[in-house]
Amino acid sequence: MNIIRYRTRASHEPLIGLHDGESVTELVGVASLAELWALPLAELRARLAAGPLGEPVPAAEAELLAPVDGRTEVWAAGVTYEISREARVEESEQAASVYDLVYDAERPELFFKSPAWRAVGPGGTLSTRTDSTVDVPEPELALVVNRLGEIVGYTVCNDMSSRSIEGENPLYLPQAKIFFGACGLGPWIRPAWEIADPHALSIDMAIHRNGVTVWRGAASTSRLRRRLPDLVAYLMRGDVHPDGVILSTGTCLVPPFPFTLASGDVIEIGIGEVGVLRNPVARGLPDDVPAADAPGRTSEPAAG
Repeated sequence: MNIIRYRTRASHEPLIGLHDGESVTELVGVASLAELWALPLAELRARLAAGPLGEPVPAAEAELLAPVDGRTEVWAAGVTYEISREARVEESEQAASVYDLVYDAERPELFFKSPAWRAVGPGGTLSTRTDSTVDVPEPELALVVNRLGEIVGYTVCNDMSSRSIEGENPLYLPQAKIFFGACGLGPWIRPAWEIADPHALSIDMAIHRNGVTVWRGAASTSRLRRRLPDLVAYLMRGDVHPDGVILSTGTCLVPPFPFTLASGDVIEIGIGEVGVLRNPVARGLPDDVPAADAPGRTSEPAAG
């Protein structure tokens, strides 16, 4: 069972439902995912089991949206795998030592990634910056955390990154990581109680260009240096997330420098027992970004 945020031809506003692989069923009476993340884990599990549920429709009739809404924010952890540390040291021109220090430190690197309204769902277009020369996708296991700091689910995150901008100066990390089309999420949320060991999940990524696979890699969350509850504990220190929070846990697959994404590439990320997220890539802002894009908007952003 997967928790989804979706639309059908008959629904203008996003719906919340359950996906069993072949059909989609609305979770009646739930207007947003944020409502679910306000519940303690035990109550959430009971709520999903109790329904009430609508009539199932074929999965092909549902348009899956990014599984995040309301005031739920997306955060990310950095340098949590050894390969990530090596990649950051490789790209950095002047401050490679800071990545070694944070990898070995007790306190993890945590940074804001995206508001809910700007996250891109499955099939939506991700972006690279026009002022960047080396851009890569970063496949990551993302934790869905409720308002109490409990891990209630998992999803796939594509933490798009400008290696050239961050490599110039670590203080440019917000510009390298936080921009329109930089956060892919989906395709759904797998409940935490259905994953036996999140530290033993396969991660695969392929980048396709003009029908040809130009890069492919495989790894596992077993290489994660930090424990997932510890990352969550630091995220919740001194902060509140009344609509829950999504925490992407860092990457263990980085295409070697100077590989860079090209407009038209398609990124495919699979995490075992969680799902597969596919997104095309375009360079720069899309032409049809509405001026009204803002946290209070009710429609989906053009990117997905």
